[in-house]
Amino acid sequence: MSEVEARGIRFHVRRLGSGKRTVVFVHGMIMDDLSSWYFTFANEIAKLAQVVLYDLRGHGKSERPAQGYRVDDMVDDLGALLDALGLSEEPVDLVGNSYGGLVALAFAVQQPERVRSLVLLEAHVAGEGWAERMQRSLSLEGEERDRMIADSFKDWAGRHSKVRSTRLANKAQTLIEGTSLLRDLQDSRVYSEADLVRVTCPTLAIYGENSDILFQGELLARTLPSCRLEVLAGSTHSVLWEQTAAVRKRLVDWFSSPDGSSREAESEAKVTR
Repeated sequence: MSEVEARGIRFHVRRLGSGKRTVVFVHGMIMDDLSSWYFTFANEIAKLAQVVLYDLRGHGKSERPAQGYRVDDMVDDLGALLDALGLSEEPVDLVGNSYGGLVALAFAVQQPERVRSLVLLEAHVAGEGWAERMQRSLSLEGEERDRMIADSFKDWAGRHSKVRSTRLANKAQTLIEGTSLLRDLQDSRVYSEADLVRVTCPTLAIYGENSDILFQGELLARTLPSCRLEVLAGSTHSVLWEQTAAVRKRLVDWFSSPDGSSREAESEAKVTR
């Protein structure tokens, strides 16, 4: 466990495992942090590769600056963090959940030469209207806002004690109200299908059958040249927690392949339900 400075921000970073291959995990927004990866997949993947976990700016134990929360800021943070960790010579594998999937995807659009493969769990895609929907949800106030946070993060918060869950909720409120997050989401760039086709690396997209953003996974499968979409039956947006074992198995299979993609997946349909 350590602190690494990049772009003038102190980031909380954890490294596991060893090897020439590096897998970087990017967590979701607001109440999430690197521990969601540590307690699910990181230790298993660390048997196959070097693993890097980090808290996004404003999240977990990383520094919380007042500004700098556009998607492009998160992309620049990731690039600078990789440089600070000495990971600029070889491309890395990126695993992103929800908003973290958006950051990983945007990084691959902007710096495709630095990405070996992508695994996207319930990733948002920053298309038309995405920022407005996120901003509208996060700008709710009072009981309505508390209910939205509780509903959105019930699976995550439910894995913690009441004291820790309350602390996470308070941090979420501070992040929303004490930074430029809402304004920066609005100012984030929109990614078109013409942008997405630049991502040619092997990509595994995993979404829940009952997810409210499954349509975004279907967009990725249609648009990314080397994307495989797996739809997990009975799951919602919270596949990370609802289907931990099933997703872990898919990640192990994916990273056991020398080229960053499952051999089994190559022989199957592009979309699996």
